[in-house]
Amino acid sequence: MTGAQARRTFVVEADGGSRGNPGPAGYGAVVKDAESGETLRETAEFIGRATNNVAEYRGLVAGLRAARELDPEAAVVVRMDSKLVVEQMSGRWKIKHPDMRPLAAEAGGIYPREAVTYEWIPREKNKHADRLANEAMDAGKRGEQWEAGASTAELDAAPAGTVDLAPVPPAPEAPAPGPSAAPATVGWADMGTPTTFVLLRHGETVMTPEKRFSGSGGTDPELSAAGRKQAEAAAQALAAQGTVQAIVTSPLRRCRQTAETVAARLGLPVRTDEGLRETDFGDWEGLTFAEVRERHPDDLQAWLGSPAAQPTGGGESFEAVARRVALSRDKLLARYANRTVLLVTHVTPVKTLVRLALGAPPESLFRMELSAASLSSVAYYGDGNASLRLLNDTGHLR
Repeated sequence: MTGAQARRTFVVEADGGSRGNPGPAGYGAVVKDAESGETLRETAEFIGRATNNVAEYRGLVAGLRAARELDPEAAVVVRMDSKLVVEQMSGRWKIKHPDMRPLAAEAGGIYPREAVTYEWIPREKNKHADRLANEAMDAGKRGEQWEAGASTAELDAAPAGTVDLAPVPPAPEAPAPGPSAAPATVGWADMGTPTTFVLLRHGETVMTPEKRFSGSGGTDPELSAAGRKQAEAAAQALAAQGTVQAIVTSPLRRCRQTAETVAARLGLPVRTDEGLRETDFGDWEGLTFAEVRERHPDDLQAWLGSPAAQPTGGGESFEAVARRVALSRDKLLARYANRTVLLVTHVTPVKTLVRLALGAPPESLFRMELSAASLSSVAYYGDGNASLRLLNDTGHLR
């Protein structure tokens, strides 16, 4: 942008909803030209089972990304009827809930902080985005995804014209945020029986001792002889504890084989969840860290420095993995409320669940050790708090 060019201003209106909270959820967002009031871009998506707050944040992220695609150097005014999102993104409320932190960080990284301002608006002034979110949820109910060409959301919007950027009435004072906004202070109150995830990393494959990248996009290796022994040892330990009531596994072969070994000992069925699969490492699959550093030094450095960076060749970013793992977590928490569930999965999903439970930053993924066939455990309480109970226990393997 040259000095002679005026900086464009966009208005992003975003909303999200959940029919059940948590329940089937979707978001909608619209980008408008601040001067003309013209609708420049609409976006909406059915996101599966989620809370209202998660859907609202997903709408914000989608709206900001749509604006950036139009002009990465624009100024943006975000207008939402969610006091929670507006206050948190403005820095006036702390973001305590582990579901909100990665989404807020993602939204905050799309534009420079100084380029975006946030305004609360009454719900009746956010009809366009609200209609988009409901269209997305309706499409999801039909087993479809929202399509822009079929949308009639703009019919509910105000007539085209200059967008009113004058101050709107202040948001009504709300009571102290409840569990959906920020978890209650951690204490010693009896919150009832938690839902507990026992996290078992799969046993070794031939690639494990060589420390090669082995994700969703590789050869899907099976357990080695050592890995089968590790799976048996884990099964014996879990049988002795006698607490596991259900088993869910990643669809990749090494996890399925580990889960089936445990299931045979416990007499439980095995359910598969796609969200528990390992990261897709793109062109790095099968390579050692040293080989990646030699062949793709710039991409590796970017990946180590930012959770939004992808491995070479279109692999998954840690941000993308965190989103799908969080969605699977929420779905499993609803399905297995107050029960103890064994999740057989991989390094990145286990570390991500631990990170989200602790509210730790993305770089903490590089600061955890997670051995093959190790056990970790996270408990989730009814007030929204989570407690890490165990990390990388390998006592059963010795």
